[in-house]
Formats: sequence, structure tokens, C-alpha cells
Amino acid sequence: MRLPVIQIILLLLINSSCVKKDPMEVSLGNTPIAPVIQPGSNIERKYLALGDSYTVGHAVSPAESYPIQTKTWLKENGIKGINDPQIIATSGWTTLNLQAAIARENPAGPYDVVSILIGVNDQYQGSDTTGYRIHFTELIETCISLADNIPAHVVVLSIPDYSVTPFGKNFDVKRISREIDAFNAINKEIALAYKVHYLDITSSTREAAHDPDLICPDGLHPSGIEYKKWADKLGPIMQEILK
Repeated sequence: MRLPVIQIILLLLINSSCVKKDPMEVSLGNTPIAPVIQPGSNIERKYLALGDSYTVGHAVSPAESYPIQTKTWLKENGIKGINDPQIIATSGWTTLNLQAAIARENPAGPYDVVSILIGVNDQYQGSDTTGYRIHFTELIETCISLADNIPAHVVVLSIPDYSVTPFGKNFDVKRISREIDAFNAINKEIALAYKVHYLDITSSTREAAHDPDLICPDGLHPSGIEYKKWADKLGPIMQEILK
């Protein structure tokens, strides 16, 4: 018996509705699903510390240097992912030596924070303030470039006053202190002009005149106790940068 055309059409429609669809198609349709991105708890924070013997931590263990103690402070105060600082520093370096070392090592930025402490050897070796101003300005420009061109991610530390140390007392202590102040006036002026952070640690180092525990057994460089004082001041600045 031949079915009427209308019945054939109805049967075809019923059969097509019973065809099983792909479960993924049923649940998702054609809507693309964006990947779920978890908050970046494992973000790495890069810190570059530039300088001379004060930065490398001459005569103390690496853990007592101020860059490492600053990293420790940051971890203890909620900043995660901070890498061991990359340190470009050697005892005896002047601003010119540091510039040459940066060019030679070609550090791979950008860095989240760059700190710099340089100038005591310029003073000790009798460099004039004009040359220091030129080289320090160039170094600050380099620091900003390495900090992804963000001046607020650069921190300048002032030059310690070694006139209060047993080594410094072998020289004209008043002249040393006066010249350190002159060099610090320059680096502070440049820091403010470029809108980078400036941290005065010089007054802290002068406390060694009445506290020998703040000086290493070599009679010249700061002890780990003194470096911790710097880290306790630098840490909060870096904490704000890294939040």
C-alpha cells in the first residue's frame, strides 16, 4: 500500500530527530571555550644589582650581602617568585669599570627592579666630580633601559662613608667625608632628575664610628649586620614596585 505523500514527509522528520548527536556538540554547540588561566602565582621577578664591593658583599658570605638579604626580606614579606639577584659588581670598580662590565656581560633584561650603588672608588682614586656626573648619568640611563624603561623600577643607593672605618682613619677623614657628600649630592641630583628611587644609606654607615659590629674584620667593609639595615630599607621600596 502506498502511503500518502504527507505521511512520508512526517516519517522522515521523525527519523531525523532521533539521530544521535555528538555529545560535545550537544553540550557545547558551536561556542568556543576559552582556556582557564590561573592567577600567576609562579611569576618570576628579576632583580639586577649593580655596583662594586658594597654590592658584591666583599668580606661577608653571599647570604649576608644586601641584595641577597633584600631578596630574603621580600620573601618574608609576601613577595613571591623573586629570583636570586643577578649581581654585576666587583671590588674596586669605578663608574667606568661598571659601564664596561655591563657592556661586556650584556645582561638580558627587562628586569623588574634594578639597583645601583657606585662611586666610592671614583672618590678613592681621585676622580673629579665632573667625570663622575657624566658616567653616573649614563649608568642611570642604562638602568632605566634595563628596567623596561620604567624609571620607578630603579633604585639608587648612596655611597657609604668609609672615613669612620679603621681603614679610613689612615687618611684625612674630614676630606673623605666631605668628598663622599659631594659625590652623593651628584648621584641624588641625577636620581631625582630621572625620577628614580633614591635611598640614603650614608647616615647609617656613619653609625659604625660608635659601633664596631657594623664593620667587617677587614676594617673597611660593612658587616652583615650593616647590610641588613640596608635591606630593611630597600625591601619596602622593592615591595611596592613588585606588588
